[in-house]
Amino acid sequence: MATYNTSDFRKGLKVQIDGEPYIMTEMMFVKPGKGNALYKCKLKNLIRGTSLDRTYKGGDSLESADVETTDVQFLYRNGEDYVFMHNESFEQFEVTSDVAGDIWKYLKDGMACAMTLYNGNAIIVEPPNHVELEVIECVPGTKGDTATNVTKPAKVETGAEFNVPGFIKEGNVIKIDTRSGEYIERVSN
Repeated sequence: MATYNTSDFRKGLKVQIDGEPYIMTEMMFVKPGKGNALYKCKLKNLIRGTSLDRTYKGGDSLESADVETTDVQFLYRNGEDYVFMHNESFEQFEVTSDVAGDIWKYLKDGMACAMTLYNGNAIIVEPPNHVELEVIECVPGTKGDTATNVTKPAKVETGAEFNVPGFIKEGNVIKIDTRSGEYIERVSN
């Protein structure tokens, strides 16, 4: 397995520490007046999401993580699990709800997603940054309620609920930011 020396350290580097994959989220080079250069790193565990701070001396090295991000397509739900297909090899991956998290809020059949694999197993599944979903249930807005800061819950085709402006009605297609779960705009009436 490849290793990275301190000179290779940079934000976004995927490394393995104690047998688990991490991504370097911050890296700061420090050169004290005396002694060796130091590399202060913040690393995020790709499986658990926890973070840790580590300091390395010049010349230290870290093992590279066998992490690959690939494009997949959502096929269907199988009980509590989600089935995705690799776009090129057509290999299917069954992802547990623990790994998928709250992705169900955004998933529509055939949707393209990004999947991160570690040693051939899915550890992260990400939907596109923005998705368009049809509103299937919401209370009607009150007449004359055009203020943009008035929100109400709306249920979309996936079964999830999002806060939307008062003018949104059933049948509207809305755009949602999957990173924050926030309403962006109405796409169609």
